[in-house]
Amino acid sequence: MTDDWVSLFSGGKDSSWALYRALAAGHDVTRLLTVHPSEDSYMYHVPETQLATLAAESIGVDLIEIDPGDLDASEATDSAAQGDAELEPLEAALTALADEIDLAGVTAGAIESEFQTTRIQGMCDRLGIDLFAPLWQRDPEALAAEMLDAGFEITILQVAAYGLDESWLGRTLDADAIDDLRELNTEYGVHLLGEGGEFETFVTNGPHMDQQIELEYDTEWNGDSGRVRITDARLAASDTTTDE
Repeated sequence: MTDDWVSLFSGGKDSSWALYRALAAGHDVTRLLTVHPSEDSYMYHVPETQLATLAAESIGVDLIEIDPGDLDASEATDSAAQGDAELEPLEAALTALADEIDLAGVTAGAIESEFQTTRIQGMCDRLGIDLFAPLWQRDPEALAAEMLDAGFEITILQVAAYGLDESWLGRTLDADAIDDLRELNTEYGVHLLGEGGEFETFVTNGPHMDQQIELEYDTEWNGDSGRVRITDARLAASDTTTDE
């Protein structure tokens, strides 16, 4: 048996970058694992996680999905308790998977969130597996440049921060967008990569994908926040050359 890795995966830029770096480091990622959380999740990327199915098909790695019905944080009394409750079905899924494969570790895309990372690290310690977190405490400027230089094509799905208006919904996170975010960081404190929940993303193409993903969507705006609602998504021929 080989040492199998599981990539915690939403399809967003951070989990996708963690997966990409794990593959580049030689980790044998044999499963992607997506949690479909409630709208008020403290632990997980929320919007349009159903797109992970298409992303997994393009990447060519099997996907495990945890249904929202498996998550019950209704009795949580505070954010810490909710985070612990949200982790339980993830840990249960990995525990079951460890009976099937030689589970060596998981990847995670956290950059600065102690809330997420300490819980995932604790889970890994209990399971006796490693955590690969290549974004952890990295400089956001450097990470953004690395993602774009690698050929990641990133679409913004949700925004919730001062300075981010409806025009950001569906916008490509490219060099021009990073320049604008840099100004918003100075003016409003918006995190360059949305680590504080200011915005959420989806990777439609990259060097780890065989086909790009084309999206059609509507937008919803609620005065100071908004999101994309996907109406159609499909795989198309990719212009990106796979280097894995």
